[in-house]
Amino acid sequence: MNLPRKLKVGDKWYSIEVVEAMREKGHMGRVYYPDKKIKIGTVSNKTGRRFRKEEMHDTFWHELVHAILADMGEHRLNNNERFVTQFANRLTKAIETAKF
Repeated sequence: MNLPRKLKVGDKWYSIEVVEAMREKGHMGRVYYPDKKIKIGTVSNKTGRRFRKEEMHDTFWHELVHAILADMGEHRLNNNERFVTQFANRLTKAIETAKF
């Protein structure tokens, strides 16, 4: 699966940018709500390790879950990284194993 360039969450369009490394230490990706952007890093800014494609896809779904929860006004769930990570992991697996 290739990552999309743009997608709509609620009534907002988000652009997806793949960047060398994230600015924030230890982050693989992040939603920038005011800019309506989701950024996904390709290299760890801590270790210099290149992320596998699967890790980048999982990070994309993780950040998309954050954007969806913010759109829904579910701030308590959106701030619960454990919930977002577990939900995104299951979403990634469901998408990757889908049969059409």
